[in-house]
Amino acid sequence: MEQIETLDEFQNRINTGNPVLIYFSGENCSVCKVLKPKIEEEITKYYPKFKLFEVKTDISVELTAQCMIFSIPTIIIYFDKNEFKRYGRNMSIPLFIDELKRPYNLMCE
Repeated sequence: MEQIETLDEFQNRINTGNPVLIYFSGENCSVCKVLKPKIEEEITKYYPKFKLFEVKTDISVELTAQCMIFSIPTIIIYFDKNEFKRYGRNMSIPLFIDELKRPYNLMCE
């Protein structure tokens, strides 16, 4: 996952129109470290057009606040420059992948 550190970088990545996944994590978050490779693997396997980015909340405090992130890990999905859904700390990966199928097929196929 490519790192995003500023609000300008964040806006530029979203405004491409591609499906975007933003993964908010922290340096001392064990759940973040375990979940990240699983999410990366599943997204790249099933939805290759997604662009994956990571925001480290302890480094990019302003960006984290602008996005109203209150717990980590948090995943925000964007389709066509618009926020589609947020996923918080406790999530089922199979359910997460399944929920993206319909909007991904509508936007990208």
